[in-house]
Amino acid sequence: MSPVSGLPQPIVAQSDPGPAAAVPPEQLREILRRFATGVTVLAAGHDVPQGMTANAFASVSLSPPLVLVCVSKSAAIHQTILNYQSFAVSVLSGRQEYVARYFADHSRPRGREEFDIVGWSHGPNTGSPIIHGALAWMECELHAAHEGGDHSIFVGSVLAGEHGIARDALLFLGGGFHTSALANC
Repeated sequence: MSPVSGLPQPIVAQSDPGPAAAVPPEQLREILRRFATGVTVLAAGHDVPQGMTANAFASVSLSPPLVLVCVSKSAAIHQTILNYQSFAVSVLSGRQEYVARYFADHSRPRGREEFDIVGWSHGPNTGSPIIHGALAWMECELHAAHEGGDHSIFVGSVLAGEHGIARDALLFLGGGFHTSALANC
């Protein structure tokens, strides 16, 4: 069988492979840089809200409505999600790169001041912050938490959500932010 030209070929062991060897973290990071993702702000807590930029977000099920987000166990918001048993996800528009950069910056203010530079509202069900001007948002009750190495996989039951009027999405690809116009959405 001849290899398909132009496509990278997988590495195939020539002998009994035994247990699979893990891909080193640096190599995995380089592989994953080739996958375009949407960019969100994950937020939790209503008394002292916390937020973070997250691109490890996905739809799980339409019926029942479930989504997931992966959060490092060392992130400040991790325990907040567990404490409040809820979170909100704001899907950022192409004009909100500054919001993504802000919530990814570990030197940003914490506590009540953390959300001062962005317009936001408390979610109608959980009080979790929802970013104004987002492409879409969802407010979720924690449905399940799963171990995922150095992260937790939080599955949320979607309680409420809306989409905005923005027509461009913020994407993350190759270690940088990009925008993409939405067609017929």
